[in-house]
Amino acid sequence: MMGNASIALEVRNLNKRFGSIIAAKNINLDFNEGEIVSIIGTNGAGKTTFVNMVTGHLKPDSGSIRLFGTEITHWPSRKIVSAGLGRSFQIPQLFDGMSVLDNLMTAAVIGGAQARFPWENAVLLEHEILCAHFIEKLNLQRYRNDFPDSLAGGTRKLLDIVMALVARPKLLLLDEPTSGVSEEEKMEVMEKALQAVEGERMTTILIEHDMEIVRHFSDRVLAFVSGEVVADGHPDVVFANPVVIKSVTGQT
Repeated sequence: MMGNASIALEVRNLNKRFGSIIAAKNINLDFNEGEIVSIIGTNGAGKTTFVNMVTGHLKPDSGSIRLFGTEITHWPSRKIVSAGLGRSFQIPQLFDGMSVLDNLMTAAVIGGAQARFPWENAVLLEHEILCAHFIEKLNLQRYRNDFPDSLAGGTRKLLDIVMALVARPKLLLLDEPTSGVSEEEKMEVMEKALQAVEGERMTTILIEHDMEIVRHFSDRVLAFVSGEVVADGHPDVVFANPVVIKSVTGQT
């Protein structure tokens, strides 16, 4: 049974416990196609548990997860990736012994980026064309033949994000995209990353601790506290919520 075509990700009655710790309590959420949603919360609030369940790295105790109308609750992570969910990581997952282009080519092949040609050499050529497209789009041409361990923090983050993009996901999950990025670089990194998904109607979910980034780039914010969603809405509304002020942002 297919869900509403405008809903990219649908989560219903999701629960997860680790012993006496409630990591997810009755979570019900819809993520619409094309929107940018930030998930905020202190360490231990349940953000990572939620993300790991959605991406197939952790199985919920109960509840369901649908990606573009298809039930994926018990799918392995690789199958979820092939169904259209891409993810970048808080600590960039890069191959430091390979060039930037080879990193992207490897990600494209592993991620199963769609090729229009049935024979191997043409498939690899199409992957290379796709990777070159994103290198140019994010203005990374001068790093094409460099190795990741020689890159600045912001450029490493961008490379990790592009490695998720070359698999052509329909939903992109960015795990702390500005973590480890300098204050001077962070806005540019986010602008470039979101520019790369612009026009793709790609749903983008950010897990982010930097409230300036959240306020500036989000269409919608979800606040997690003790495994529950305590606020869901426009950034201005969520940041004015007394529970969020007390338990998430630490403002008085």
